[in-house]
Amino acid sequence: MYPPINSTPTDIPRVGYIGLGLMGKSIARNILKAGFPLVVHNRSRSAVAELVAEGAREAFTPAEVAAQVDIIFTNLPDTPDVELVALGPQGIIEAAHPGLILVDNSTIQPAAARRIAKALEAKGVQCLDAPVSGGDIGARNATLAIMVGGPVEALQRVHPVFLAMGKTITHVGEAGAGQIAKAANQIMVAAQMVAMGELLVFAKKAGADPQKVVEAIRGGAAQCWTLDVKPPRLFSGNRQPGFKAYIQAKDLNIIIETARQYGIPLPSAAVDTQLFNAMLQNGMGELDNSAVIGILEALAGVKLLE
Repeated sequence: MYPPINSTPTDIPRVGYIGLGLMGKSIARNILKAGFPLVVHNRSRSAVAELVAEGAREAFTPAEVAAQVDIIFTNLPDTPDVELVALGPQGIIEAAHPGLILVDNSTIQPAAARRIAKALEAKGVQCLDAPVSGGDIGARNATLAIMVGGPVEALQRVHPVFLAMGKTITHVGEAGAGQIAKAANQIMVAAQMVAMGELLVFAKKAGADPQKVVEAIRGGAAQCWTLDVKPPRLFSGNRQPGFKAYIQAKDLNIIIETARQYGIPLPSAAVDTQLFNAMLQNGMGELDNSAVIGILEALAGVKLLE
């Protein structure tokens, strides 16, 4: 165990990381490689054992992590998971101490980020909602874009740790603002995946070579990261994740619910949400988000590769 926490932060903060999934494990590993003492917790213990073998320390509850660290990260599947880990039995709140900073890398409802921040503020804990973008590749290569909501002074304290995770760190505003930025990011990502799928299916069924179409348009106004990166994988028959479709669907459902709360019309995002939800209904949730083309292929009665 680390020495007991006192109210004065150490020069090198002790860091905790909860949630060692596809991205979380890579982020935690990069924090460890950067020289920060690291305590890890995860429901599945194999990921914990892997990082312990590399120098991390294990904990068995979120509260046990919180008791040992200055900064605690969470990276969990959905809003209820974050609320449980932060505020539930054996959660972070049970071992909260003044000066602790909670940083949530998950993508959750902005309203929930605000609720968690308010509850922990009463315990002397500052919260940053800091969802990330860049997928598994960005997590492994420490090139994530990090969107931050919460107090500036907390961001300043966490900034050296963020530098071990990503290349773009943007303070968007107060609590919940990071989640709003991530939702906006996911509106664009989903739109690009669907648009790419549509253009490939359109080219195929209308009688042009989709690979040559992509080559023709990629240097013009249609150029984007999605068109640069995803088509070669699809043309090779590879629809395995990068960024899983079920997570894209979860993010879109958060967007639609938030839009409903604020009375925001999102007609394109609503259609994209239906397409990604259809992937889940057709057993495609574990595939890459670019595999939404499979739903479009079914609707058009054509296969990209045939």
